[in-house]
Amino acid sequence: MKLEVITYPDKRLKQVSAEVTRFDAQLHEFLDAMYATMLHANGIGLAAIQVANPINALIINLPDENDEQSRANLLEIINPEIIASSGHQLYQEGCLSVPGFYEDIERFETVTLSYCNRYGESCQLQADGLLSVAIQHEMDHLLGKLFIEKLSYARRKKFEKEYKKAQKAKKVS
Repeated sequence: MKLEVITYPDKRLKQVSAEVTRFDAQLHEFLDAMYATMLHANGIGLAAIQVANPINALIINLPDENDEQSRANLLEIINPEIIASSGHQLYQEGCLSVPGFYEDIERFETVTLSYCNRYGESCQLQADGLLSVAIQHEMDHLLGKLFIEKLSYARRKKFEKEYKKAQKAKKVS
């Protein structure tokens, strides 16, 4: 089952997600649908709120050295909490909910994460590089935040203008 990815400026993206308390078959089906949706959209991460479900769940599947996204490498992260962070890195980010726009964003270089898997089991993960960026990006979604909110005022205004122009061009074609 493929879900619809909601896009900026849809107000549902501003919702703060709720804690997951039931780790049942319904959650498993939803996570599977998120995975299919993310792959279909050529993404590496997806938060539940991006498919209009305001729960604290996200998935990440980074491509391997052959640029393939094996399900064996899929991370299903539920009720995440960053328990440690260090360093800083600049990474060019994009977002399935802000299609066609990419910008350098500063994030922590390394994060240590506490979370639950699909079965409600407690897990911990230390991440750096792209995985750290992806985790922080998707966790922002759970808080109702988009990466464009990290832009400077001037760059945000430029983005708004470019994005509106691109959306108008889409409607014409």
